[in-house]
Amino acid sequence: MELKDIGLIAEKIRENVSKVIVDKEDIIDLSLICVITGGHMLLEDVPGTGKTVFARALAASIDCNFRRIQFTPDLLPSDVTGINFYNQKENKFTFRPGPIFANIVLADEINRATPRTQSAMLECMEEKQVTIDGETKELYLPFLVVATQNPVEIQGTFPLPEAQLDRFLIKTSMGYPNSKSEIDILKRFKEKSPLTELKAVVSSQDIVEASKIYSTVKVSDDIFEYITKITEASRRHSSVHLGISPRGSLALLKAIQVKALISGRSFVTPDDVKAMAVPVLAHRIIPKGLSGQNINAGEKIIKDIIEHTEVPLE
Repeated sequence: MELKDIGLIAEKIRENVSKVIVDKEDIIDLSLICVITGGHMLLEDVPGTGKTVFARALAASIDCNFRRIQFTPDLLPSDVTGINFYNQKENKFTFRPGPIFANIVLADEINRATPRTQSAMLECMEEKQVTIDGETKELYLPFLVVATQNPVEIQGTFPLPEAQLDRFLIKTSMGYPNSKSEIDILKRFKEKSPLTELKAVVSSQDIVEASKIYSTVKVSDDIFEYITKITEASRRHSSVHLGISPRGSLALLKAIQVKALISGRSFVTPDDVKAMAVPVLAHRIIPKGLSGQNINAGEKIIKDIIEHTEVPLE
């Protein structure tokens, strides 16, 4: 596979998902960046905006395993990762894998689970493995978690800790459609869901191959310096209690490399950094005087930093 092939893969998935999801090409592109880099995506929005349908459409476009986990307060870590049970027929313990053993996992309403269950996702998301009873088991590749949460409800929810938010490469929201798009949605879903007829357009192996070579996209020293200026500014900003960590810098680097590829380029530009700064960095900072769960605080701070950071010449 060559770098140009990644752009073709992205175009196929974008076109296929667009048969179900109306006028959300930017969200589709963000999900493609997560899929190819091996990152994860957090969709924070009110109910009914298409978060679950979007995740299913993405999974249906790739020939791979898909599982959904409905997070509730009584969900146990073993319900996610799996468990060793005693098999009386074979007279030994046998591992029963949980729903996390899939290529694309929809973690629906993840903030409804207790911190104990949420913590079971940390090793899965960061290291793509699960340790059960001292034995480590590798997860399938590609591996992507698409998590959803409702930012409005407070009762019966457990806010994601900063360590877990940091595991998500991208955090974004679907948003409400405009009038034209909503009419299109009504027409598409009038008789039946187009999701039922969606077919895979790329294989899971295509994604694995793409994930091996995207990092060869050219990044100039000026871009490295630009990223560093942004992250350092977040640590000095007057409204920030805790700024961007080196993990955040690396996440931004990965995201802009794939952003360049799906835009038809083999090199990164400052505009790629600007485009990816908010979805990759905004959820990784803790504003002063806030719990870190404020929807817009981080976004406003990152935009302010971008506005006041010198942009390198291309």
